[in-house]
Amino acid sequence: MAALDALAVAGAQVSVHVDDLDRGSAVLVGDDYVSLPIAGLGVVPLLVEVAAQIDQNRLDPYEVVDRTSLPAVAGPGTWQHLAAPSLPVVDLAVLAASTGDALAANALLARIGLPAVRVRLEQLGLSRSAMMDAFRDRRGPDDAPHVALGATREYARLFADLVNSRVVTPAVSAQVSEWLSHGHDLSLAASVTGLDPFAHEGDEHGLLFLNKTGRGDGVRAEAGVLAGPRAGVSYALTVCFDDLSIAHRLRAHDAFRVLGLELMEYVF
Repeated sequence: MAALDALAVAGAQVSVHVDDLDRGSAVLVGDDYVSLPIAGLGVVPLLVEVAAQIDQNRLDPYEVVDRTSLPAVAGPGTWQHLAAPSLPVVDLAVLAASTGDALAANALLARIGLPAVRVRLEQLGLSRSAMMDAFRDRRGPDDAPHVALGATREYARLFADLVNSRVVTPAVSAQVSEWLSHGHDLSLAASVTGLDPFAHEGDEHGLLFLNKTGRGDGVRAEAGVLAGPRAGVSYALTVCFDDLSIAHRLRAHDAFRVLGLELMEYVF
């Protein structure tokens, strides 16, 4: 794709992978094995581990978690603006999946533990991906440099496995897919779908969609599933760029939009 090539020529790091869900074959591949920062997209394996522990009766979905014991984080999300200082695990999962809520994700990570997420990543076969740390306003020399790293090949296939009920158990796959189906961020590749960001289930034109995005300084990442009457795809795109001006940022966003257009043409 010309837009992705232009980004790479301009100095950005670009990684992309698209699979046809029916054929199980790659449609588009570009440096998909490279591990890059993916910010909030890296929460997906955490959600898988939460759902797995609930499914195995190792975690009470209604266990209440208090945010007052957590470091404040002024990142994305809703919980920091709500009056309720405590929420059950399942509500935190919805917030982390739907609004990219950094505080909710940190609360889940504190409850589950980073080692458990790392074991889950290994079990999922995500050898080039990692969750490294919680969300932080500032990263010091003793902190991991990023929340998460990921390879687009692995995240595209993870989303394919979710919708095909192959992640841990069918029940776990369904639960994580349900949480992700409430995602509000349709501003990257999904911007061309015309879907309502706040209510895009049961689309009248037969469009099935779920995704998760990640945003950070000079990082944009998205993975998801898009299916229409003609075909279905799982996809992942990560762009790491120098955010020197609004033009640099818009160029990165435009690459996602172009990919979205290509995917819409493919599934319709």
